[in-house]
Amino acid sequence: MKTQRLIALLGAAALTVTLAACSADPEASAEGSGQGSSANAEEIIFGLNEDSTGPGASYAVIAGETIRMAVQEINDAGGIDGKQIRIVIGNDESDPTKTPTVVRKLVDDGAQVLIMDTGSAAVLQGKSVVKQAGIPAIAPTAVTTSVGLAPDNEFTYMLANGVDQFAEAYCGAIEEKGYEKLAILSDASAAIDNINKLIVPILEDCVDVVAQESAPVDAADLSAQVARIKQAKPDVLLVSSLGGNFEVLAHNTLHAQLPGVLRFSLASIGNQPDSWARANPGALADVIYVGAIDKNNPQTVELEKKLKAVNGDDYRLTAYDAQAYDTVYLIKAAIEQAGGADDPIAVRDALDSITGYEASFGQSGFTLSFGADKHIGADGLCGLVLSGFDEDNEPTGAWDDFQVPCELE
Repeated sequence: MKTQRLIALLGAAALTVTLAACSADPEASAEGSGQGSSANAEEIIFGLNEDSTGPGASYAVIAGETIRMAVQEINDAGGIDGKQIRIVIGNDESDPTKTPTVVRKLVDDGAQVLIMDTGSAAVLQGKSVVKQAGIPAIAPTAVTTSVGLAPDNEFTYMLANGVDQFAEAYCGAIEEKGYEKLAILSDASAAIDNINKLIVPILEDCVDVVAQESAPVDAADLSAQVARIKQAKPDVLLVSSLGGNFEVLAHNTLHAQLPGVLRFSLASIGNQPDSWARANPGALADVIYVGAIDKNNPQTVELEKKLKAVNGDDYRLTAYDAQAYDTVYLIKAAIEQAGGADDPIAVRDALDSITGYEASFGQSGFTLSFGADKHIGADGLCGLVLSGFDEDNEPTGAWDDFQVPCELE
């Protein structure tokens, strides 16, 4: 876990990175962002909008480091059709008001494809700018379904199952377990507000939502919110947050005030190993999160080996890693099929032709496919794995009580 914390800190400090196969240290050739560079005949430029300092940093930094690793891996193998990949980086801090400016700056810096490693609300705000620029963009960690849907989705893609399908998973478990009263505790970020607008109506169809409380992402005390939740007497809870300090505080408080009550969570807590150590003893034992890592998936096992080889044996594989890695290789496949990165329409059309890509996340056999009318990669529900923790706040893997059916499309 110390290794992963160090990686997060390094990712938060990075501004722009140039990766070359001949460099032993990819960070050694870093350039200042905004130098007005553009692609030459010997390179392909990836524009990376990475929230390294805002509310999405708890996951964007993890994904960003794996994006760099995947690019270095490709460069070390000779690049894409003999061309090296260079990354130019911007940071919108998951702030939707900043996203258009950051995207335009990446395009001005020569980006030929974009990776939107930021909050879903920020990605949504950037869609129209991406469309205007006419450059393909993939959001590796986005879970808001509307990221991949019209309007303005002609050049914007996402990989994972959307949160509406998270809600389907929660409802399946709620009905299986016979729960009747649900309370929701959320952070007040723009990303979570958008997510809640999607999932709460679905949840209201399968359970009585008896309380909804929220607090700022940087809240230091949730006692008042949890006290009101307790008065509603829920028999099941949902923590809806970006993770990080808010998520830890929420589970610590709920564990103390409502011990033994099952808590569902978004994927964040399961993908943030540093958060587990900050939780009070046993505070995560009643948490079930919508995960995406299944060690029975051979692609997942292979990626974990690569990450441990680079980052050390204590590195914890997350869905953010897997989705980031797959994003880079999907872009590589599209550029190769398009015959290069110079024609963004050809790259977009090549992305639309990718089918049956074996994903590094999800259940064994889970695949990703795109099409002209399908910019959400997940093929069915197999990308979801309901997972839990033990009394030591360590993940235990798939939850035995309920799993979503695979139903690959």
